Amino acid sequence: MGTTKPYELTLMAVHAHPDDESTSTGGILARYAREGVRTVVVTCTNGELGDALNGAKPGAEGHDPQEVAATRIAELRTACEHLEVVDLELLGYHDSGMVNWEDKHRPDVFCNVPAEVASARVARLIEHYRPQVVVTYDPESSYQHPDHVHAARIATLAVETTRIPAKLYYKANGAAQWKRIFDALAQIGAPRPTLSPETLQRWEDTDTRTTTTIDVSQVVERKRSALHSHVSQLDSAMTSKLPADLYADVFSTETFIRAHDTTGAPTPEDDLFAGLRSANSAS
Repeated sequence: MGTTKPYELTLMAVHAHPDDESTSTGGILARYAREGVRTVVVTCTNGELGDALNGAKPGAEGHDPQEVAATRIAELRTACEHLEVVDLELLGYHDSGMVNWEDKHRPDVFCNVPAEVASARVARLIEHYRPQVVVTYDPESSYQHPDHVHAARIATLAVETTRIPAKLYYKANGAAQWKRIFDALAQIGAPRPTLSPETLQRWEDTDTRTTTTIDVSQVVERKRSALHSHVSQLDSAMTSKLPADLYADVFSTETFIRAHDTTGAPTPEDDLFAGLRSANSAS
């Protein structure tokens, strides 16, 4: 486990794959690190089923899962340096692949690890780092990647069983955020996916559930630099194609759904540590 330097406040982000820390929570990780908060990233899988550096897809010639994993972990470490993450914890599970891939049926992949087993490992990390705030994915989001859903499940269970974190947040990617992304992609002539009515409705529902909006405009370039550290995955990342100015326009805020809270801080919030700073300062 990582450093033992005492910190007043600690933020833990539980993610599924290398690069998720940058795309989902790069802004808050960089912002709170700059504020002196201890930031901890927990990455559940090695990302074996991502793209190879040569562009090869899983199952294609030139795609070696072990080499891909080594590349992606190295990229993750570089990204965490850009975000000034204090501690990185790797659970080392095997990537499950996308929802419609056969890999998700393998018994050795992350999404098939019993929730109580994987959550116990996250719980031990929570007991070690004692974060006041834990952030993970929204299990009800339109992006039902098996590893994202499982990461959300085990992080939630670990928070419930340890009762250490005061607050648990799910990353919210709703209609307002996606409209900004698609408008920016249109400006550079990039293709946009065709969306089902069900997806659009889920995005609208996410907006109504969102409780917390964090200004990360002062660190958005760090978030973009972290994203671009994941060189092997850039061809598959729509937002990596945005120039710096458009990227900053789209990603100047990050939004969240507060799923658990013991502070009583009112919502809407503009700080993940609302309700915690004065209490900690007084202790």
